[in-house]
Amino acid sequence: MSSTHSPDRRTFLTYGLGGLVALGAIGTATAGSIASASGGNDLRSSLTIIAPAAAGGGWDTVAREMQQAQRANGIVNNTQVVNIPGAGGTIALGNLEILSGKANNLMVGGTGQLAATIQYDSATTYADVNPLAVVVEEYDVIVVPGDSPYTSLKELMTAWAKTPGKVPWTGGGSFDQLVVTEMAISAGLAPKDMIYVSSDGGGESTQALLNGTAAAAASGYPDSIDQIESGRLRALGIVAREPVPGVEIPTTVEQGFDVTLANWRLLVAPGGITPEEKSELETIVRETIATPQWREAIERFNWNENVITGEELTRFLADEKTRIQGLYKELGL
Repeated sequence: MSSTHSPDRRTFLTYGLGGLVALGAIGTATAGSIASASGGNDLRSSLTIIAPAAAGGGWDTVAREMQQAQRANGIVNNTQVVNIPGAGGTIALGNLEILSGKANNLMVGGTGQLAATIQYDSATTYADVNPLAVVVEEYDVIVVPGDSPYTSLKELMTAWAKTPGKVPWTGGGSFDQLVVTEMAISAGLAPKDMIYVSSDGGGESTQALLNGTAAAAASGYPDSIDQIESGRLRALGIVAREPVPGVEIPTTVEQGFDVTLANWRLLVAPGGITPEEKSELETIVRETIATPQWREAIERFNWNENVITGEELTRFLADEKTRIQGLYKELGL
């Protein structure tokens, strides 16, 4: 996921009561527009998919690929995508809660959004809505400049643990920072001692590496492929539990570092819907991810399919929440 750049907790709180009222007014207006556009009760006639970020990012890409798959296969007669960016996806999540009972709405969520609910102590969490299914995940890759003195992950991690001030890291969003935090813990380094230069997206992260601002980065693999293949960046490890088919980069686990945080994508429905409506939405999601168009998108964007539903999904989200809470605690946030 490429997650949107979000203000830190201190900045977020300085909006004050007036800012919160304004956000509430915007949220209510947006929710009303979505409800109007989605009108009707037949889930097969009209469906809105909310992307909790601006157009062009990872969440938006999932939403639009689902839209195309549904249109091409007649799964839903009219699927539209609505972008609601802001605060790491928590503004969109708040809008979804306002749409309680309006089943013809879905939202794309994921690791970054879950992290934002924790970082900003969001009033709305996944417990207030209906998570339906994790469908895909993206992996981060650990990269250094092509002319870096570090030729292996072990060399990088050893140097980092020895002199953390001389090995600054960067990443394109809050998810990447969590990966770097796990890397620090795995290297025996206190995350509070690491230097992390936040970048606004993968392009800025790459530039920070190439101009010497950072020595290493955690970056989404799909965002880094071209730079790796051109030789401008050197990939030292892919953050995954097991080797990724078609990717000739050793995993962090293979190299002795238990770092496996994945950038998963989730489909979420509003709260207050009936069991029958929830079941029908789950069926729509299953039909969508079985289409040739969706299969082609998985290959094109180098996603890893990992479908999680039902009670397994409930356990998965609880475990991920605990894990991310622990990482933020390590960071002192």
